[in-house]
Amino acid sequence: MDAGSRSISSEKRSLCTAPRPPLQEAGSRPYMPSLSTASRNPSAKCYGDRFIPDRSAMDMDMAHYLLTEPRKDKENAAASPAKEAYRKLLAEKILNNRTRILSFRNKPPEPESIHTELRADAASLQAKPAKQRRYIPQSAERTLDAPELVDDYYLNLLDWGSSNVLSIALSNTVYLWDASDGSTSELVTVDEDNGPVTSVSWAPDGRHIAVGLNSSDVQLWDTTSNRLLRTMRGVHDSRVGSLAWNNNILTTGGMDGKIVNNDVRIRNHVVQTYHGHEQEVCGLKWSGSGQQLASGGNDNMLHIWDVSMASSMPSAGRTQWLHRLEDHVAAVKALAWCPFQSNMLASGGGGSDRCIKFWNTHTGACLNSVDTGSQVCSLIWNKNERELLSSHGFTQNQLTLWKYPSMVKMAELTGHTSRVLFMAQSPDGLTVASAAADETLRFWNVFGTPEAPKTASKASHTGMFNSSNHIHIR
Repeated sequence: MDAGSRSISSEKRSLCTAPRPPLQEAGSRPYMPSLSTASRNPSAKCYGDRFIPDRSAMDMDMAHYLLTEPRKDKENAAASPAKEAYRKLLAEKILNNRTRILSFRNKPPEPESIHTELRADAASLQAKPAKQRRYIPQSAERTLDAPELVDDYYLNLLDWGSSNVLSIALSNTVYLWDASDGSTSELVTVDEDNGPVTSVSWAPDGRHIAVGLNSSDVQLWDTTSNRLLRTMRGVHDSRVGSLAWNNNILTTGGMDGKIVNNDVRIRNHVVQTYHGHEQEVCGLKWSGSGQQLASGGNDNMLHIWDVSMASSMPSAGRTQWLHRLEDHVAAVKALAWCPFQSNMLASGGGGSDRCIKFWNTHTGACLNSVDTGSQVCSLIWNKNERELLSSHGFTQNQLTLWKYPSMVKMAELTGHTSRVLFMAQSPDGLTVASAAADETLRFWNVFGTPEAPKTASKASHTGMFNSSNHIHIR
């Protein structure tokens, strides 16, 4: 049927169809008494006669298809059996084997349950809105001056304690910046013979802090009273560039390649010594469980140590490492244990390596390696999302936020004009402070607000620094 004949038929339908009366509900029809003599009961309604088709019950498009389909079948008589089978299957599934052109009665209504299920499905889809992408500010929330910050990749001069106080070493002086009110105080200035300060690290209680010096000494300070509690001497032969706490154990790493566990509660504080690095130890991190220690050095080596394998006697010989990982081709300083997978460690290599690598510390297997294109100075995991933040050197001197495990870049934060040597994370895990060789300290609201804040149990530090009797000042 061509377009012209269809338009003529539509004109005839419009002429024959009576105008709808006003004030009628849409879809209703006037009462028509039965033309048959089988029933005289006026309450027995019959919609239409068996010899007069009911247009409202007819599907005109289907009727057109059924009228023209036989013609097409004749034209395509040579179709393959497969196509014919496909046509029949299509007709069965889509047309429900409808073959009648004229319809004398309306179809019975579909079961209400079908409509209910469809409405329920639609409502469930509308009830689950798409997750909005978190807004990540591209500029620093605050910038502070950090004059005389030592431009040395192998040192660790920035840390943020659990009491929300940030410590930073500038040349021979350690400063404390209270994030709650923005106040600054000076903790200590060492003399030229001992300085400069080469590392700082807060104890888990957020009150005491360890300070490593160029002279190889390590000092322990009480920040509430600005009092020096003790000085540990003779642990290393040269500067102490890395520090890490494991409850009451302070682990120190020196330029002499030694790693020493010091129990700060006792006079003879050296309890274990790890020998494995041939050059300066520039990265130290304890796992969340306190069972494994990761160490990175200027010898391009990454070691995993287990507390159960540590020698309790320094003279008993070398303590065997759990894993010796040699994949990096530059110094390994940036280390970060994964907060949601206890046996996974991220490590970053220096300028000749430029890679972030992920390790299974139970097996020693490298899970993934990503070339970042520049020196990796520091790594921090997001505590609330599967994200990793890295700081870099030449050429962009940027902070890069990665989505784990895809390692897709989510954001690149620029502002520093020299390599971003150090990063520290606030106690709530949302803000990151970065210190760079451009002598600025910048604060980034990079990790946003957690979706569902979890009630964290307060960490108990019983037994450590509870009384001055536990500290024997030399």
